[in-house]
Amino acid sequence: MLRIQPLIIVFLLLWITDASAQQPGRHPTASPGHLRAAVVKIDITPDSPKILLGYSPRLSTGIHDRLYHRIVVLDDGVTQFFLVASDICLVAPSLYDQVAARAKKELGIDPVNFWWSATHTHSAPEVGGPGLAIVMAPSIKGRYNHPVDTAYASFVEQKLIEGMAAARKKLVPARLGMGWGYAEANINRRAWDTDGIARGGMNPDGTVDRKIGLIRLDKMDGSPLALLANYSMHGTVMGPGSTVISADAPGIVSEYVEEKTGAPMLYLNGAAGNMASIYCVYPSPEAGHLDQFKVLLGDKILEANRGIAATIDSVQLQAGALTIETPRKEKLDWPADLASYTRPIDTAKNMVLLPVRFLQFNKELALWSAPLELFCEISGAIRERSPFKYTFYYGYTNGWLGYMFTEEEFKHKGYEVENVSPYTVSVERDFTEPIVQYLNGRSISPVAATQKVHPKKTKRP
Repeated sequence: MLRIQPLIIVFLLLWITDASAQQPGRHPTASPGHLRAAVVKIDITPDSPKILLGYSPRLSTGIHDRLYHRIVVLDDGVTQFFLVASDICLVAPSLYDQVAARAKKELGIDPVNFWWSATHTHSAPEVGGPGLAIVMAPSIKGRYNHPVDTAYASFVEQKLIEGMAAARKKLVPARLGMGWGYAEANINRRAWDTDGIARGGMNPDGTVDRKIGLIRLDKMDGSPLALLANYSMHGTVMGPGSTVISADAPGIVSEYVEEKTGAPMLYLNGAAGNMASIYCVYPSPEAGHLDQFKVLLGDKILEANRGIAATIDSVQLQAGALTIETPRKEKLDWPADLASYTRPIDTAKNMVLLPVRFLQFNKELALWSAPLELFCEISGAIRERSPFKYTFYYGYTNGWLGYMFTEEEFKHKGYEVENVSPYTVSVERDFTEPIVQYLNGRSISPVAATQKVHPKKTKRP
C-alpha cells in the first residue's frame, strides 16, 4: 500500500476557501458558482538576436513568426485561477517559483492558482538559467556554456505579470464547453534498432496519443472568448539547422485557429516526451512543411470546437496539489537553485520531489499538470482510470524536471532515459498511483491538497 502522510513543510496548498474571495481585483458582485473569464495575448518576441533553446545553442538570425504569452483567467466567484501558455521551450522550476512569488506579492495570487505552461517550441530564446539541464549528460550540460540572458528573462517575466494584471481587469460573465478531438499530426519518436536500443526517429508502431482535449470559453451572447487545446507533440518541426525565431507548430496552429474563430487559443502541450511532430527536425519552415500543421492539427481543433454542442455558466472550480517523491538516479548531482525539489534519505540516496497540480471543473473535467516531459503511456493510463468524463494532462508546466519514462521503455534506454532524466525504473509506479488515487475521490477533499506521497518501500526483484 502507498503510505500517504500529511505534508508538514512543502507549500501551503489548500482547496480555495472564502478567504480567496478577498484577492485584490475580485469583482465585489461576483456570484459564487457563476463563471467569469478573460484572456489576453502579450507579444514576447525579442527585438535582437538571441540564443535559441532546444538543440545545441545557436544565435537567431531572424523572425519567422512571433512569440506570445496567452493568459486565461477563470473566476467562479470564490476561486480565481490563472493559466498561461507561452511560446517558449522550457523554464526551470526556480524561475516559475520566482514569478509565482512575485504574482503572490503584487497580485495576491496563490501559487496553486497559477500555472505557467511552455508550448515547447525549439525555436524560441532561452528564458532564464538551465535548471536541471546543468547536471545532465555532458552533451546536454555543454549547451549552457554561455552567460544567461537575464535581460530577456526579465522581459518575459515582466510581460507575464503585466498580462495577468490586465486579464483580471477584463473579466466578463462566460460559458464553458468541453470536448474531444483527434488529429494525426504526431508520431512516436523512439525508434528501436535491432539491438533493442531506442534512438531518435519515427516509430509508426509505437504508442501514440492523438486525442485533442478542448475547452471553450464563450461570452454570454455566444461569441467566442478563448479556446484551450491540449495535444501531445514536440515543437520540433524545425531542427538544429534552423536559426529563425518561431513558435513552431504549436504557434502556427494557434495563430491559424485564432484567425478562424476571432478568439485567442492557448496551446497546452500534453505528454509529449515520446511524441514528435509528424514532420520533424527540418532545416527551415518550408522544408518542414510548417504551414501544413494548420490542416493537420488546426482544422481538427476547429472541427472539435464545432462539435461542442452545449456550454454552461454554472461552474465550480477546485484547485489543489500534491507532492510525489521518487528516487533520484544514483551519483546524479543536483542544481543549487532546485534544492527544494530534492530530499536526501541517506548519504548515498536522494529523492526527487515532484509537484503535481490539479484543477477541477464541477464533476466533469479534471486538469492536472507537472513540470515533466511525460511519456504518453503514463498520461493515457491515468486518463483511463480517471472518474471524470474529461481528463487533460498539461506538460511542461511550472518548470522542467526532465523526462519521465515507463518501466517498459526503461529497458530500451536511449536519449530520454539515459541523458535527460533524473529518475529510476520505479518512477512510473511511484508517480501514477498517487495521481489515480487523487482523481478517484481525493480531489474533492481539503486534506488531499496538503499531502506528500512517498513511494512504497519494497525491494525490486
